[in-house]
Amino acid sequence: MSPVSRRLLIRPGAIGDIILSLPALEAARVDYTEVWVPRPMLPLIRFADRTRAIADTGLELLGVVDGARVPELESFDSIYSWYGANRPEFREAVGHLPFTFFPALPPAVEGIPHIAIPAVPTKNFAVIHPFASNREKRWPLEQFREAAAQLDMPVKWCAGPQEHLEDAFRTDDLYELACWISTARVYLGNDSGIAHLAAAVGTPVVAVFLASDPRVWAPRGRHVTVLERPSIAEVVAAVRAAVRQNAGRFL
Repeated sequence: MSPVSRRLLIRPGAIGDIILSLPALEAARVDYTEVWVPRPMLPLIRFADRTRAIADTGLELLGVVDGARVPELESFDSIYSWYGANRPEFREAVGHLPFTFFPALPPAVEGIPHIAIPAVPTKNFAVIHPFASNREKRWPLEQFREAAAQLDMPVKWCAGPQEHLEDAFRTDDLYELACWISTARVYLGNDSGIAHLAAAVGTPVVAVFLASDPRVWAPRGRHVTVLERPSIAEVVAAVRAAVRQNAGRFL
């Protein structure tokens, strides 16, 4: 019997970084695949044999604290890492191990990120998430409100634990959030990780980009519309078009 191949995938980053990397991560699966990511991202990794939060592994000590070791690393036949690629001291500390390093930018791999969720009926509402980690990426909340008032359906707002917005849907579990967004007819939001989450579960997405390059960082998928510095009228028109083009999702 052939020995079992063991591979570790280490991917730090924010929500969008992780989701954009999903095709590459899944393509790297072997007989046994373990994935280490930031703790909030753990629920999004559905394909691995085991997942761990990077913060629980001791990786941050390698190359910094004399004598620091992470014994688990020695059990893998190959290690694909987006962690430590730009840290010479880390690369030196793991130089005896089978590491292959990758840059932080999204990988040039064919495939659309997909997060498997239970099949549920689509309901008649739009989700709006008017936030982003970087303020420069945020279309003004007032403009989101104006756009929402012109839509032809109810609107439900969502926000993160630290984002102030009354009556918004909130959860600390990104997979639970993904399942909820999947029931909406359309998603509207900024250049943020939640837009990537919506696209990965197949919800039609209208994403407003103000700062970063959508050619690199836009959510991926057939039902994604990217608008760069749009007017309110352009946003409303794009949301309505997304609903029309995906009318078959609404049951």
